[in-house]
Amino acid sequence: MPAPEKQSVSGKLWSLRCQPDESHNKVIGTLGLSHYLSPLLASRQLCATGETRQFLEPRLKDLADPYDLLDMQPAIERLVTALEQDEKIAVFGDYDVDGATSSALLMRYFHDLGVSLRIYIPNRLTEGYGPSAGAMQTLAAEGVKLVITVDCGITAFEPVEAAKAEGVDVIITDHHQAREQLPEALAVINPNRQDEPFPYKELAGVGVAFYLVMALNRKLREMGWFNHDRTEPQLKPLLDLVAVGTVADVAGMRGLNRALVTSGLKVLSSRSNPGLAALMQVVGIREDVKTLTSTHIGFQLGPRLNAGGRLGQGELGYQLLSSRDTAQAFTIAETLDASNKERQDIERGILKQAMDLVEQEKQPEQRRGLVAAGEGWHPGVIGIVASRMCDKHSKPAIVIAIDPETGVGKASGRSIPGINLLAAIESASEYLEHFGGHKVAAGLTIKRENIPAFMEAFEAHLTTHYQASAFFPRLTVDAQLPLDELDFSVARQIQSFSPFGPGNPEPIFILPRVSLRGIKVLKERHLAMTIVCPRTHQQVESIGFRMAPGPIVDAVQAGDVALWDVAGKLTIETWRGREKIKMQLSDIRVAV
Repeated sequence: MPAPEKQSVSGKLWSLRCQPDESHNKVIGTLGLSHYLSPLLASRQLCATGETRQFLEPRLKDLADPYDLLDMQPAIERLVTALEQDEKIAVFGDYDVDGATSSALLMRYFHDLGVSLRIYIPNRLTEGYGPSAGAMQTLAAEGVKLVITVDCGITAFEPVEAAKAEGVDVIITDHHQAREQLPEALAVINPNRQDEPFPYKELAGVGVAFYLVMALNRKLREMGWFNHDRTEPQLKPLLDLVAVGTVADVAGMRGLNRALVTSGLKVLSSRSNPGLAALMQVVGIREDVKTLTSTHIGFQLGPRLNAGGRLGQGELGYQLLSSRDTAQAFTIAETLDASNKERQDIERGILKQAMDLVEQEKQPEQRRGLVAAGEGWHPGVIGIVASRMCDKHSKPAIVIAIDPETGVGKASGRSIPGINLLAAIESASEYLEHFGGHKVAAGLTIKRENIPAFMEAFEAHLTTHYQASAFFPRLTVDAQLPLDELDFSVARQIQSFSPFGPGNPEPIFILPRVSLRGIKVLKERHLAMTIVCPRTHQQVESIGFRMAPGPIVDAVQAGDVALWDVAGKLTIETWRGREKIKMQLSDIRVAV
């Protein structure tokens, strides 16, 4: 491994994620894997052959029992009563991808039962997040007797009380962190309840919804519900929705999620859901791409499914995913694609303003946390803007969209590894109206006049609790892999660790002492070039997204360095039926 302390062209220090020991090397030998992959076992704490094989070959048969979740039993009993008495059931979903996939999953399952559901997706811009008392009263007036929340509801105390006052029962299914006190719903199904012994905390909202369906389907089967008049719904075809929602929500990719997403990607690759098939066609995922990955979800499908919700059309994602009409699905997919382009334009404009603001105030040089506020900024994209700022400056970033009429700002924040954003925000909570989130992403509401005091308190916490070195830009790498040792066998073994996500990050390899050829800038934003082994002339194509303009482009175009160390992610791509290995660039440095 090259010395990690040498600074890269982009100003980052490269540090090794984990060092393997003899136990990892032994497992590698037993399973016939390349020794270059032993650091991947070490970073995932895979020290035994059995657990490693189960990790690399996740199976649905290993899923935990849905009745292991607290409150699953009363929830299923109430659902059975609703089915027997033909009661009107509503689903209250969130407007993001996790909420849309959860809502569509229930809609598709109940459709196969012969039951119609009322789906309620709030408008992000006018109603905000989660259930409201007004929404519950609206549903009650429509004759709804049972509401199932998906991907929301764990803090919906007043809305649940409003529902009860109207004679409506509520089943909460959620995955967000719960408080010690829970809403007084008929059932609260959430792996992150504080009293929940269920060990698999990483389930996304759509995973919890799928577990509800698993439990209900089993109960109905045991009751003899399915007969010559009633066909039992197949659950496996719903797993594409589980995969899309789980990956797009950046849920942990260990345990249950690994099995659900692995199987779900296979279903997704079959293009059996008309809405997802239409969206794939619109975004240009070709028919000859037979194996879809979490990257397709994270960078192509997910952003478009989210785009409607960000711009106040949250129902579009759900409508696409639940559609059974190909023509209708294609129309919605085109609308979402157009919304995504609009979202990107809005995002670029706000990003420039926010970047200019913090740089004019010299925040990147003088502060450990970045805070940018602007009037009229679209609240639906500020989270993405915060993420971009965080990535560029390697500091926690908070972006505040101020309503010019009320003077109240809604904010989203993102953080870097090792910095607890929520704790930093909580330290300045006396200046906030509301706040919530977790270590790496959070939101808050603040009055305009309190922003300066909040900034100082936020900065004071970061200065008091962290060393300056915690804010130095770093790239975590997994292993060194000589280019002349890279072949399809090794590349496929790397891909066997997918699907990637939190807890199972996509590996970053260093190709040491290589030369660079065919350097091009694409669309004025991306860097493309060919990486060449000087000794064997073996080549691999590479792409560096959003690297232009920038120091890496300047360095490689200068042409005054003979050999480089190149870090990035290795993938196998299919083009016109042929496979090739490619690298997605992360960083480069002068060879050591």
